[in-house]
Amino acid sequence: MPKIVTNLWFDTEAEEAAKFYTSIFKNSKILNTSYYGEGGRRPAGLVMTVTFVLDGQVYTALNGGPEFKFTEAISLMVNCEGQEEVDELWEKLSEGGSEGPCGWLKDRYGLSWQIFPAEAGRLLSDPDSVKAQRVMQAMLQMSKLDIAALERAREGSGE
Repeated sequence: MPKIVTNLWFDTEAEEAAKFYTSIFKNSKILNTSYYGEGGRRPAGLVMTVTFVLDGQVYTALNGGPEFKFTEAISLMVNCEGQEEVDELWEKLSEGGSEGPCGWLKDRYGLSWQIFPAEAGRLLSDPDSVKAQRVMQAMLQMSKLDIAALERAREGSGE
């Protein structure tokens, strides 16, 4: 078990969310599920925690109750290799959730994700600051990031 593990607080959806996330990402699996016992702060038998791995990163999902909700103050960033991966993850993770600006979305559980193609990082880091600024301006107009449109913006050829 790694020293630092991201803990995600859910009301009662921890197991459902862990199964959903592990179904989307390669090299992912559920490691352990624990349950509340008698006299706990939640009903006995309810899933308390689910420890799972998403592409090698360990997370714990906790059914802690309705007191806390996810906000955009924290998000999971996925560095994608190409438009196909961006499109696939965007479709799966945004289903039942909501699309945001600049490659951000909220999934059906309210967790924020950044679906970010590696190519966008390269384009935003162009040594020609004018080109990099055009990429940034184009990105600010997008929900799901479109690599080809970002490349066109870099070259000044518009959308």
